[in-house]
Parts: sequence; C-alpha cells; structure tokens
Amino acid sequence: MKIVKFGGSSLATSGQIEKVFQIVTSDVERKIIVVSAPGKRFPDDIKVTDLLISCAQLALQGKDYSKEFHQIIQRYSEIASGLGLSEDIMNEISLGIELSLSSEKDHPARYMDAVMACGEDNCARLVASYFQLKELEASYINPKEAGLFVTNEPGHAQVLAKSYENLFELRKKSGILIFPGFFGYSEDGHIVTFSRSGSDITGSVVANGVKATLYENFTDVDAVFSVNPTIIRNPKEIKELTYREMRELSYAGFNVFHDEALIPAFQAGIPVNIKNTNNPIAPGTRIVKERTLSNGPLIGIASDNGFCSIYISKYLMNREVGFGRKLLQILEDYQISYEHQPSGIDDISIIIRQNQLPVELEFQIINRIQDELDADHVVVERDLALIMLVGEGMRHNVGTTARASIALANAGINIEMINQGSSEVSMMFGVKSYDEKNAVQVIYEEFFSKVSSN
Repeated sequence: MKIVKFGGSSLATSGQIEKVFQIVTSDVERKIIVVSAPGKRFPDDIKVTDLLISCAQLALQGKDYSKEFHQIIQRYSEIASGLGLSEDIMNEISLGIELSLSSEKDHPARYMDAVMACGEDNCARLVASYFQLKELEASYINPKEAGLFVTNEPGHAQVLAKSYENLFELRKKSGILIFPGFFGYSEDGHIVTFSRSGSDITGSVVANGVKATLYENFTDVDAVFSVNPTIIRNPKEIKELTYREMRELSYAGFNVFHDEALIPAFQAGIPVNIKNTNNPIAPGTRIVKERTLSNGPLIGIASDNGFCSIYISKYLMNREVGFGRKLLQILEDYQISYEHQPSGIDDISIIIRQNQLPVELEFQIINRIQDELDADHVVVERDLALIMLVGEGMRHNVGTTARASIALANAGINIEMINQGSSEVSMMFGVKSYDEKNAVQVIYEEFFSKVSSN
C-alpha cells in the first residue's frame, strides 16, 4: 500500500486535480491520498490557507472579513465548476467555513486552528467528490473518525502514540481514501494543527500508521536539488539521500520538507519518494534509511541567514564545572533558544536566531554573563548566515573541511565560525550574511562542478 500526499500547487486548480486523479488511478497500490489546501495558481497568487488566516485575524479583531471570505469561496467554486461538480458541494463548503468563522473566539489560538484547517478539509471533500463523479469508489476521511489524536498545542501539535494503532484500521476500508492534511484532534475534541507545511507531517504519520510500503510526496519539482536553484543555475539533482541528510538539509533552509515531517516515516522505516505532479514519469528523489555512498563526501548544500552569535571567552573555562549550564540558564531566563554551541578550551559561541535578541536585550545578557560568569570577553556578532554541508560520505572522506575552507578563503570570504555535527553527517560554516550566496557558489563549485568536469 502506498500513501500519496499532494501539495498545494498540485491542487490549486481543477486542471491540477485532474492530474491528481490520473496519477492516483495509474497505480492500484495508491490507496490513501493526503491533500493540502489549494496553493498558488501563479507566483503572485494567495494561498487559500493565507486567506483563511486573514479572515480569522479580522474576525478576532471584530472587523469585516467578507472580502477575504468571498475570495476563498470563489477559489473553491472555480475548482468545483471546472471539475463539473454540483452546487451541493459548494453549499456544504461555504456553510462549513462560515460556521468555523462564526464559532466561539474565547480561545484565539484554538479558533485560528479551526479556521485554518478548513483549507485542507474542504479540499479533501472536493477531491473525494470528483473521484466519485468519475465513478471511482472513494470517500472523504475525517481525521477524528480515523483516530488521529494529537497534543493540545495549537499550531504545534504532536501526534499521540495511540493514533498509529487507530490509523491502521484504515487498511480495512475499501476504495480510495481522501485524508485532509495539516490537522488532527485533541482528546477533548478540538481541531489542532501541526506547524505550517503540516500536511507533509500528516502524510508521514498516516504512512506509519497503516504500515505503507512507500510514502509518495507529489510537489512541483522533478527532484530535490543539491543546492538552492535560485543560487546555482541548473544544479545537480539528488536521486537518493538518507533521512538524516534530508533532515539536516531541511533544518538549514531546504524548502522541500519541514524538518519534522519525515520523523514518523523514518521511525517506521518507510521510504519516501518525492515526485512531480506535472511530470509524474520522472523518477524523483528517494529518501531512505541507508544508501550507497558513491557520490563523494557531499549530497547537498543548504544555507539560511538571520543568525547572530554570542562569543564568550574565559581563561580555564574548561575546568569550571557548570559553566555551560549557567550560561544557557541566562538565555532560558529570557526565553531564548539556541541553535548551535561550538566551543574551545577557553571560549564558547552560542548561535541563536537574531530576532530573539533585540539590541536592548543584548546589553542585559552581556552584563549578566560578565557579572555572573566572570567572563573575560563577551561579544555579539550579528548578521550571520549559516552554510550547511551535508553528506553521509563525509564520514569516509578526509579533507572535506580543508577543501571547503580553502574555497572560501580563495573567494575572500572570512569564516566566522565552524561547527562539525556530532553525527558526522553535517558541517557548518558561519559567514556574514552578505557573503551567503557567494559562499554557497564557491563550495558548490568545489564539490560538485569539479567532479562533473572530471
């Protein structure tokens, strides 16, 4: 049994949904379909989920949301009309969204979740109706009826263990099952969403629950690329990578998957295949537990900016028991989470998201570190970008750090920080934000272009 998830771009129009139908019916193993909300039809378009968020925010402020509401209904109406569906489905969708928007607002976060979930929920109803119109045995599956229960954390739901056993029962149902992504239900019956891009999480969870042989994730690209194609023109496609490699790349800026999305599939050992709705015959990219290391040390390069570092130096820091704990406690007191913590004998750097550290807070934290930890030197370095080099092959190749460092040096790019991941699957360089693109380009040239030209 295969679980198939379709992203927003694959469901944005009636024409796209017709492609979805052709893909699903071309393989009898494609049993459960997880859908996102309709996405963008063109670059400047607005996603249905974003329109729902605007409606909910206006409603919470007691303001008129009729314009945004009509835009949402128009989007669904255009899709339904293009698919030849009856007006009954649109009456059902319109009433459902209206009821969600007019529901109790005593808990704003819970209210937002209920409204946002309308995007995926109604898209699933549309797709199921179309499949039925095409005389295919198909049915919409409500996550609550399927037993997808999650923690009561609006916008950050975590799946409860009992959900997997509940979802296994879906194997007994006949026909094609259309499952809305992005949300589940708390044990007391409230809709709770995963983080954005949460439909990927739903697909992974359902795949785990039903013990699928494969989780197919259809999007709008032929494969995962080894680097951001907006930085490198026509980058190398990745045919196969491991879960760990994908998670590292997602964390560091790859937009293919949310960095939490693959965990349920990984835990169940289910391979993932990323494919293109607009070119379904392309093999795509497979994500597996283990792969043959035949491509050199790196599989991909990712980058992200908006970081800063807090550098602390103190003589004999390594002999002071509890220094790291006390340092992190200061950050915790200000509700600041850290990303990385490279250290030496007498110094340590804490890498954090820059938006967590406004200037007025910076001085308070510096003063506390100096006063409470008796630090010799404390400096905050802002506007950093992190360049992540990822590849299982790094564990078996000597000189990866040297090659990357020399490439950056030859380009006149100063390295602010180096951090080797404890898993030996990733390596990170910190550079100034204005050097980010150039840094990615020269590292790609060193590890990919030179190999291709040999």
